[in-house]
Amino acid sequence: MQQDPGSRVADTVGDVSVRVRQVIGEAGCSQREFARRIVMDPSKLSRSLGGSRRFTVAELARIADAGGVDAGWLLGSGTGRSVRGGAGTDGAVPTGAARTAAPATASGAASASTSAAASAPASGTPGGGRPLQIVRETVRLIAEQGFHSVRVSDIAEACATSTAAIHYHFPGRAELLEAAVRWCMDEDTARRSAHLAEAADAAEELRQLVELQIPLSAQQRRQWRVWLDLWAEAARSTAVGRLHVDYYRQWRTTVADVIRRGVDQGVFRDVDPESAALRLTALIDGLAAQVLATSPDRPGGTDAEAMRGALFAHVATELAAEPAAVRP
Repeated sequence: MQQDPGSRVADTVGDVSVRVRQVIGEAGCSQREFARRIVMDPSKLSRSLGGSRRFTVAELARIADAGGVDAGWLLGSGTGRSVRGGAGTDGAVPTGAARTAAPATASGAASASTSAAASAPASGTPGGGRPLQIVRETVRLIAEQGFHSVRVSDIAEACATSTAAIHYHFPGRAELLEAAVRWCMDEDTARRSAHLAEAADAAEELRQLVELQIPLSAQQRRQWRVWLDLWAEAARSTAVGRLHVDYYRQWRTTVADVIRRGVDQGVFRDVDPESAALRLTALIDGLAAQVLATSPDRPGGTDAEAMRGALFAHVATELAAEPAAVRP
């Protein structure tokens, strides 16, 4: 008997977690980075490895996909371990065989449907594997159509696969939305880290952070459209709401840390970093929402350049010891 991809897999003696640890070790990355690759909450991965939480069938499918191993082997029921060479640090994509479903184990744990593997193309998908391809296309479609207008069949068509293959990795829309939120968070954090590493001082760091939030380019506008849609969903979904809280805590902490460094360096006035960060991030969100609501056929609204000017004026007035230090 086969179970739903969202069902939990029994691991009474810890064999599954041992094999997952082996896959993570051979991937040549940290546990947190591996969680990012399989679009999984790092704390859930940690609890599953520690035995306080059971993996779902879909999570093991994503782990098998990222690690290039047979899903049956992860469950201890496959005839062989490796479908191809390990994924390595580049997150290369497994062949269709990596998505072969595993039969039920002696302990009663069961695998996802084999129809997903049969319908998934054997050729490689974009870097990061099938799960990340699914998430990226989900994010793109949310930006274009809005989350509630996106059907699983639309995502399957965009990925050139079947709905069964989508459900094999993400059992339902809730899981897809949570994965989309997590991917957007990770991408945004990575972009911020890269820009901060290039800054000469805290004033430049803050300028870089502000620039990243202004929807000047098509990509930035698309990212903001996704965020606005996900904010609305966060008000209704407990899981997405928790992610939203975690993300904003991290985002405001990043801004507060930059402001704190600026105070220490003498480029910012002696202000309370947390309060200043709260006001600045709230201003960014409000202005971005106005920019996204503005289009050429609706004159008189707020455009991206007006947002840019307002934000840098705020920084110069409220924070800068010398306004010139933070002006664009």
